[in-house]
Amino acid sequence: MAKPAKAKAGKTRYRRVLLKVSGEVLAGSGESGLDPVTIDRIAADVKQVRDLGVQVALVIGGGNIFRGLSGAKRGIERAAGDYMGMLATVINALALQNALEAAGVPTRVQSAIPMASICEPYIRRRAMRHMEKGRVVIFGAGTGNPFFTTDTAAALRASEMGCDALLKGTKVDGVYSADPKKDRRAKRYESLTYREVMERDLGVMDAAAIALARENHIPILVFSIQNPGGFAQVISGKGLYTTVAD
Repeated sequence: MAKPAKAKAGKTRYRRVLLKVSGEVLAGSGESGLDPVTIDRIAADVKQVRDLGVQVALVIGGGNIFRGLSGAKRGIERAAGDYMGMLATVINALALQNALEAAGVPTRVQSAIPMASICEPYIRRRAMRHMEKGRVVIFGAGTGNPFFTTDTAAALRASEMGCDALLKGTKVDGVYSADPKKDRRAKRYESLTYREVMERDLGVMDAAAIALARENHIPILVFSIQNPGGFAQVISGKGLYTTVAD
């Protein structure tokens, strides 16, 4: 049985964290599908943080395979489309599990929709026990309910797991006043309050996710998952990122 790595004193600020990664990130430079190089890099980043002694959980989106809202625009009933999107997140979770275990990291996938042949059902106490033993837990299938995003699932699982922080890995190095790829004058924020994110409609996460994080006093750290080692840098208080807190 693998044992968690011992934390190096003064190196990290958190004991347990949840990393939310959008499905689009897993597509790499493509518009859809899975990019093995990108998945392996993210797995290496997660391993680096785990090796610091931090307990890690993940929630993965499914937008690289199927997005419920997009399906609704094509005539698919919204609830059915959302369930299809949940299945896509499980595919992504299994892909990342494979990469993590190839890197020597013990991993468990837990799905909010029972799929006993391929992964565990979501059981809160079992997930916490896995993390205490040094295993990385990947939560699939969102909340298990339609009409809720994987951002909300991330905030929910972070709250249930008693995480010290919720990290959102994106394609940009923080939260901006506008899309930095379209507006060169866009300002990057070092820190924001939950209220400011809501009032300015900055699109960090949906309203339900922000409300959950705020209610449970979980800071949200937004950073670029595309920078190798960026996850560990943020955990150590380094690099570029935006903090959303009270």
